[in-house]
Amino acid sequence: MNRRTGERGPRRLPLLVATAMGLVAILATFLVTREVSGGSGPDCGVRLEVNSSTEKGDLLAELAKKYNTSGRELTDGKCARVTVSETSSGVAMDALAQGWDEKRDGAPEPQAWTPTSSLWLTLLTEKGTASDRTVLTGDEPVSLATSPLTIAMPRPMAEAVGWPEKKIGWRDILSLTEKGWGSLGHPEWGRFSLGKDNPHTSTSGLAATVAAFYAATGRSSDLTLDQVKDPKSRAFVSGVEAGVLHYGSDATAYMANLAEADAKGQALSYASAVTVQEQLIHLYNQGSPTGDVKLLGKGKKPKVPLVAVHPDDGTLMLDHPFVVLPSAGGEQRAAAADFSAFLLEAAQQRRFQQLGFRDHEGNAGRELAASVSLPDEGKRKLSLIDPPSPQVLGAILDSWDELRKKARVLLVMDVSGSMNQSAGGGQSRMEAAKKAAVAALDLYHPDDEVGLWAFSTETADHREPYREILPPRPIKAGKSQLTTSINGLSAEGGTALYATVRAAQQAALSGLDTDRINAVVVLTDGKNEYPADNDLDALLRDIDATQLERSVRVFTVAFSDQADFDTLSEISAATKATSYDARDPAVIDKVMVSVISNF
Repeated sequence: MNRRTGERGPRRLPLLVATAMGLVAILATFLVTREVSGGSGPDCGVRLEVNSSTEKGDLLAELAKKYNTSGRELTDGKCARVTVSETSSGVAMDALAQGWDEKRDGAPEPQAWTPTSSLWLTLLTEKGTASDRTVLTGDEPVSLATSPLTIAMPRPMAEAVGWPEKKIGWRDILSLTEKGWGSLGHPEWGRFSLGKDNPHTSTSGLAATVAAFYAATGRSSDLTLDQVKDPKSRAFVSGVEAGVLHYGSDATAYMANLAEADAKGQALSYASAVTVQEQLIHLYNQGSPTGDVKLLGKGKKPKVPLVAVHPDDGTLMLDHPFVVLPSAGGEQRAAAADFSAFLLEAAQQRRFQQLGFRDHEGNAGRELAASVSLPDEGKRKLSLIDPPSPQVLGAILDSWDELRKKARVLLVMDVSGSMNQSAGGGQSRMEAAKKAAVAALDLYHPDDEVGLWAFSTETADHREPYREILPPRPIKAGKSQLTTSINGLSAEGGTALYATVRAAQQAALSGLDTDRINAVVVLTDGKNEYPADNDLDALLRDIDATQLERSVRVFTVAFSDQADFDTLSEISAATKATSYDARDPAVIDKVMVSVISNF
């Protein structure tokens, strides 16, 4: 790996935004390997690897560079050099629970970790106990900054609900989900739609799920297992989940789609609300919808800004803890203590505030207060809830698995002749794709409905370039048949990508179930090779998601270095979905996990 001064470490970015001719294309990628180094200072003997949650990775990289060139010394006269990598909190928690593997996890093993919330420390401790492994040192974590979970809403929609005068909470979200915008005099806005992440991977998704359970009981602390299991609580949470557009692993996907809709003058056509930490609303309003701090002041600000709704029936303060891990030696522990102390100094805390965080004591900076229209300049007391006990937090996640909105997915697999080429490891692309697709079936809920198509071009046996293998049916009844059908696929012909995407979306629309997350997943190793349908602009017009109630998202997976990733990204962006990069076949299993996290 090439190490370059002042750059960010190996990074698992679920989403990047590429802007081309006004189009914001959402690209899901893995393993961007850049590492922070310490500038031209001394060759320090103590090296410290810190793994950060994604929303503050850029900032910590910046501050690590400042620390490395500050001339600070440890108590024994040595100095430390800090490097930063970033991984989403839920993914990092799983990696630490299993035992960090640099090759598997795409980043160096850290000696210190700073997720978005201490909720992940709770879950990691529970996993460590279950596997009889020491996963944390037991040292008290240090909060580097704070940011409350909020419900981000386009300003006109928030005002229609009564913001800022009226107190708004999760019960209002439930009511809007059930009654729609027509109940507030805006039938033109259609159904209320909520952007919410998967709580197993995303902090905002986890915190929102916890907050919804608290709101269901009317409590702010001491939530019990019986209350989580209570039918009334479950009905409340299930009602909130019913409004979800689709799930995901990073809230910046929703923000990027909102930015694209805003740029087209359709800011109110995508999501009515998104559950995110407050800091991301600031970045969005300052022209950085994907959270890239380098775009602050340079990106185009939205025509319709978002406002931060702090639920009056309870929200969590995300505390960005900094913890030393058992992998740290004595000198690294000293370096971690010194680096965390450096981050709590006034200058660094002010830098956190400038980027939309509150400081470690919960104080908002003037930039945040102005950007997200905080009442009373951010000094109004929030309705905070206490984090649940480890047992209750585990029960909440288990309950979500049962209560979440179910999906209806059409899996469309490329079976063109190029899929017979090698994917490395002694298997063809077809074999690797089939293996990943079959393994992914275990990630669906038993009540999710999944169907299967295959496509190439016309062959001697098939007049159409695409064909239905199995219609969507519940996994609990159809998994065995899906497995057999996927394993039975064989490759021949060319790649009729455009015709297949159009037909698959139309088929999904014809069977649209508005009580489910409806989606198409296209896995391909190539580019369009079908002269009968070779007009990309026409395809993009045909699949453009302008009417959300009659739209089906098309998630695409590029599965070889020959895949037309740019075009796949445009296709997914047109449907307000995500394109995933598996051009390295070795990551296809990880990619499929991320794809299924949307459902």
